[in-house]
Amino acid sequence: MQLSLATRLAYVFSVVSTALSNPTGERQCHLDTPNSSAFPLLDDITIEDLHVLFDNGSLTSVNLVRAYMERIVEVNPMLRAVGELNPDALDIARALDVERSMGRVRGYDNIATKDQMNNTAGSYALLGAKVSRESSVVTRLRVAGAIILGKATMGQWAQCRSRKASSSHGWSSYGGQVLGAYYPQQDPSGSSSGSAVAISIGLAIGSIGTETSGSIVNPAEKSNVVGFKPTLGLTSRDMVIPISLRQDTTGVIGRTVKDAAYMLTAIAGKDSFDNRTSTQPYEVTPDYVKSCNHLGLKGARVGIPRNGIDFHLDPSTKPVMAAFEKAIQTVRDAGARVIEEANFSSYDAPAFARNSSIVLDTDFVAGLSDYLAQLVANPNDIHSLSDVARFTRSHPHEQYPDRDTYVWDRQLGRNITNSSPESWAAYQANLVMGGEQGVVGALDRHKLDALIMPTFAAFHLPAIAGLPIVSVPLGFYPAQTALRMNLKKTMVSVAPNIPFGISLVGRKWSEEKLISLAYAFEQRTMIRRQMKPYIRPTFELSDQLEPAEGTPYKLKVQYRAPIADQPKLAYRIMARTISRLTSIRGWLWSVFGPTQSLL
Repeated sequence: MQLSLATRLAYVFSVVSTALSNPTGERQCHLDTPNSSAFPLLDDITIEDLHVLFDNGSLTSVNLVRAYMERIVEVNPMLRAVGELNPDALDIARALDVERSMGRVRGYDNIATKDQMNNTAGSYALLGAKVSRESSVVTRLRVAGAIILGKATMGQWAQCRSRKASSSHGWSSYGGQVLGAYYPQQDPSGSSSGSAVAISIGLAIGSIGTETSGSIVNPAEKSNVVGFKPTLGLTSRDMVIPISLRQDTTGVIGRTVKDAAYMLTAIAGKDSFDNRTSTQPYEVTPDYVKSCNHLGLKGARVGIPRNGIDFHLDPSTKPVMAAFEKAIQTVRDAGARVIEEANFSSYDAPAFARNSSIVLDTDFVAGLSDYLAQLVANPNDIHSLSDVARFTRSHPHEQYPDRDTYVWDRQLGRNITNSSPESWAAYQANLVMGGEQGVVGALDRHKLDALIMPTFAAFHLPAIAGLPIVSVPLGFYPAQTALRMNLKKTMVSVAPNIPFGISLVGRKWSEEKLISLAYAFEQRTMIRRQMKPYIRPTFELSDQLEPAEGTPYKLKVQYRAPIADQPKLAYRIMARTISRLTSIRGWLWSVFGPTQSLL
């Protein structure tokens, strides 16, 4: 049983000013404007690219934020990756531009921000609720010079509401249905769905998500980007709407391994509001960017736990496994020693699924109440899971009973708590299965640096044992692939051109090694560049419109009908694309009005 239960409402953010080293690789731009050589495409640009543009005066924070907001407003009606835009983003950008002009250069919807944005977990139940303080991770990002552009649409309550056949990855009543960008009506996976889709098409430079079991790495692989879930305790979960404090981990999504390393460096560290971070072995957090080594695979020992892969094979995984075997040869060619059959001593998926059900059910009931108790404004009077269930069943936009509350019914029906012996026993059993019988045992027996697996099979044991995992692009389903729908029959989960990933899994606190290995693989393959999304924003840095001061960019907070019911929006996007191609953007504005009217 696959548990894909994590990410709370994540941030789409732009790093606007960083004290970074110079870019290490050459880039090519393909903009169709006279000044195209000045700017990389926004769906390819990296943090180091932005550093160079800021340093040479080609770019300001305001112009970067405007460009991202233009792109969000352009494609969000089709993909719904972003749930809210930050109304303060342009003001923050102006302030950072002033800082830079004075010589100060900074280092570079379930996570709470203390600003005008909502923190809803995708539900109308928490609309208008206010938090007592901002999430520690967000504070770290702001200190590092990041602008929080908005909040990405997530799978409602981190996919922790309905049975799989009753709902869909990336759907929430507040944000609508997120769709992947590589095939029409693509299942984006979940629950950090919008976080991954937004990065795949250049709506921001990076995003934050949370993972309980697969909710960073699974959406990352389906959007052809890098997803990194670190060791439990490396990053704070303070003011994150929880599923399980015994599994939840805040992580990062970026287009490259190095961008992910920059973001992880920014958010990692101890936090007095999250006791789990006190287990870190560091007084000073490592600079993970220094681990990006082109020769990272040379001399490394990596193992393939075939029994942990074989359990998850089905006809749809054949193209993935073909690409995986090819990747293993690439790893060998890079100088790594690959150990075949580095198997887990035990891999009882049904058992850890049963245990996880007990752990997550009991943790969610307790953890949600603890989070709700910290709200300073609670307009819908939501104080417990029972209150959430009551609200959901009575609010028309929550789509009950079409999307059921099976998971909550099960959770509320248990006669145990997260401190009961049954819950503790299930948790301890999972630690053993994920650790000494699973990942850690295999690493130790074979003296390995990491395990390597297709992402679809890799995330389960790291989730229950609190171990780090990074997923990088591996390939794409071939042209002859037969379509496969999700269980609700509303989205396409397998089809030509849909991406998939490969993952590296390590011991606790082995992030530096995993980044080194992942970076070396990425640089030798550059798989992300081999396929472009079928839908991409047309607005680029060279297209600055210079709107009047204070012009707002807004995503209307209202119920959104299914995308199939919005043919006019598809027409408007097409019209905008034609407008850009024919260099008569003014025609679009005169006919359809200002950009924000597209939503």
